[in-house]
Amino acid sequence: MINQNIKIAVDAIVFGYERNVLYVLAVQQKYGIFKDRWVLPGGFIKDDESLIDAVKRELQEEAGVGVNYLEQLSTFGDDINRDSRGRVISVAYFALVNPQNFILKADTDAKDARWFPINELPVLGYDHNEMVKLAHARLKAKLTYQPIGFDLLDDEFLFSDLENLYCSILERDIDRRNFRKKILSFHILKETDKIVKTSSSGRPGKLFKFDKAKYDQLLQEDFQFEIKFA
Repeated sequence: MINQNIKIAVDAIVFGYERNVLYVLAVQQKYGIFKDRWVLPGGFIKDDESLIDAVKRELQEEAGVGVNYLEQLSTFGDDINRDSRGRVISVAYFALVNPQNFILKADTDAKDARWFPINELPVLGYDHNEMVKLAHARLKAKLTYQPIGFDLLDDEFLFSDLENLYCSILERDIDRRNFRKKILSFHILKETDKIVKTSSSGRPGKLFKFDKAKYDQLLQEDFQFEIKFA
């Protein structure tokens, strides 16, 4: 008989986006070997909760953040020494939120919570930088075949905001004319009757909304969301 002494944890890579910058949420540990170090929000699961309930609870407890888009990323445990507390296997999730919707509030075993620009992320505890790297690659890939970028924007946005989001996250320029034509051809955007001045040119622009109901309907018809970049 094999006796196991393995703990299971969850960790969350939460991406936020604001003013053309992609951010990652990190918390400062209050206790333990990584006291005062920055890590990803997360912790051990309870015996009576699911993995996804555990990661949602940890995000609320450690940073005061609730998420709509949450996806399981990968399992980390091949390095049996990844956690000094013993053999710990972590199931990592990545999430997308609009930072303006939350006021960060650290609690429980978190001393502080903060948004870091992804290019200015400190060296995190455990193998959390590796998790962020993998999640960032997944995010870049998914933007081209699933409209998850809308979770990072306001409910109503300028089309240029969507263009800038793709440029910022993919870290490359795009053909804006073809991009606009492609996105509008999907018929998953609602054009509102609201007009605002753009920050770049001061010219007025219409606000759009993502039509999730329409997108869900199209999925039932084998609709394929695909954006190719040369």
